[in-house]
Amino acid sequence: MNSGQTVFAQLMQFVPWTSFSRIVARYEGDLRARRLNCAEHFRVLAFAQLSWRESLRDIELTLGANEHKLYAMGVRHRVHRSTLADANETRNWRIWQELALLLLSRARKCNYRIANTTTSQPMVPLVATTSPWPDTQRNTDGEQDPSLEELATIYALDSTTIDLCLSLFNWARFDRLRASVKLHTLLDLRSAVPAFVHVSPATLNDIKALSLLQFEPGALYVMDRGYVDFNALHSIHLAQAFFVIRAKSNLLFQRRYSAQIAQSTKHLGLKCDQTITMIGALTSTKYPSALRRIRFKDPLTQKSFVYLTNNTTLPALSICQLYKRRWQIELFFKWIKQHLRIKQFLGRSENAVKSQIWCAMATYALVATAKYQLRLDASLYAILQILSVSLFEKTQLSCAFARSRSTTEYPDYANQLNLFGF
Repeated sequence: MNSGQTVFAQLMQFVPWTSFSRIVARYEGDLRARRLNCAEHFRVLAFAQLSWRESLRDIELTLGANEHKLYAMGVRHRVHRSTLADANETRNWRIWQELALLLLSRARKCNYRIANTTTSQPMVPLVATTSPWPDTQRNTDGEQDPSLEELATIYALDSTTIDLCLSLFNWARFDRLRASVKLHTLLDLRSAVPAFVHVSPATLNDIKALSLLQFEPGALYVMDRGYVDFNALHSIHLAQAFFVIRAKSNLLFQRRYSAQIAQSTKHLGLKCDQTITMIGALTSTKYPSALRRIRFKDPLTQKSFVYLTNNTTLPALSICQLYKRRWQIELFFKWIKQHLRIKQFLGRSENAVKSQIWCAMATYALVATAKYQLRLDASLYAILQILSVSLFEKTQLSCAFARSRSTTEYPDYANQLNLFGF
């Protein structure tokens, strides 16, 4: 048995405490804090996320029952729910925002670094060059498309709403009957780790979230129809980045050129691959450059999809496949709502709600970093389940997730009476 640190203490070692101290000093988070400083505050909130605590009283009782173990987890005093409630109400939520974004960035870099050492083919770096795509013509002769994993960084941009009770969270009023906040996320599809997260009122339009992004040259951004804004799309084009987005039905355009579609490609659902220009009164000035329009009909559902992109070198079917991978961000939203504590909140103010959401994202990034650095085969769901029951155990962190090698086969004893031998 390991007589050293607990599992929770080993997990907290992945937090860059030096950088966290600079963030705390920038926002004066520990000013006039006699107990429960920012470091202890984060440990308590991370413990609540990992152990599935859903109320202040629940946290107080659980930590009080393990008071002799608080020092080992980095908490110097017993945690009272009134102290924790005051900290959630008054401590600046931007501290947890910067910590979460820092941990998410480290998790992505860790994943890329490990992937580069374990794969035979080198991966594209985080900051891609201005021409990361293969220098090939469009695949119109039925040849196999190149693997999307060999391309530059691929992002999926979308948002989800977190519903709140209108009578308790009146500051988050969305309409006459609802209250909610919106979580804008830019998900790196190769690492399944967000590269950008923004928490805003639900009244913020998705198009305005594009102005918050800094576009990477060479990266590709996949979006749904809610982000159709030709000013923003042209900004992506000028930044030497690429986008794939579904077109609206009322799009006004003029066809310049139609690429020839192979017969074998038509059977897969590809209907047309065109080069177009905008002819609308506003769209022609907002996006004066040429666009690529691809129409695809799903052979199974018989639904038609029209995509717009500024990339002219990727095969048309690869563009369709890229948009299909956008569904990963929907799965990400579903996952965090099911496995992170962001449905029941520990406070009613805007500061308390944002603090809990950002601490949840920081905990997610912390677990993802541990998974990548320790090279665990278990899923994030399995890791969270194991952590929820072994936080105070003194065992090696990598050994806590080792799979059991028990077998259901029984040894063949020579003296065992065989009842089925006749």
